[in-house]
Amino acid sequence: MNILRSLLFTSTVVLLVNHASAQADTRTLIQFSGVVVTGDSLAAVPFTNVLIKNSYRGTMSDVFGYFSFVAQEGDTLLFSAVGFKRSQYVVPTDLTEKKYSIIHQLESDTILLKEFTVYPWPSREQFDQAFLALDLPDDDYQRSLKNLSPAEMMQRMENLPPDAYQSFSYAMAQDRTKLYQSGGTPSINLFNPIAWAQFLQAWRNGDFKKKK
Repeated sequence: MNILRSLLFTSTVVLLVNHASAQADTRTLIQFSGVVVTGDSLAAVPFTNVLIKNSYRGTMSDVFGYFSFVAQEGDTLLFSAVGFKRSQYVVPTDLTEKKYSIIHQLESDTILLKEFTVYPWPSREQFDQAFLALDLPDDDYQRSLKNLSPAEMMQRMENLPPDAYQSFSYAMAQDRTKLYQSGGTPSINLFNPIAWAQFLQAWRNGDFKKKK
């Protein structure tokens, strides 16, 4: 019974307090909306916090800087966003309609930090000592010499795929051949003396030998 009486008493007190607060605050509710933009370029400021001062009510602007929520006449709104100075706006008290909209500007907040230099070693002398004491393994050194040898580089160049210019030239040559043979019979190089001369010259140069 004591617990039940305590609960009833607490509920009654809460209801009376809420009722008194509701009667005391007779301000008109309005639909407050607007767009948050930058002060210099009028670009939208997304995800701006819009809070009513001394309360936990508010909202956040979308990716286009637009926001809308229910406020009261005379409320002080606090605007804050990363990279911008905080500002506030007071809702007018002489509104003729239950809706109000604004375009609120935020000024950029520039923070200059001191120059900070990062060194790989505590001092130049210690770097010189570490560099002179560097022990490069023989296998790494031999591997680097092998990769830089003229024969190795030539072989890598021969096995490289065609670059963008060669691919473009090959595609354009195919297009020209199709246009040249359009509406006629495709040419056969079997009886072309120039093609035979080029084949014999390539044979003498060893172009068809198997590369090791």
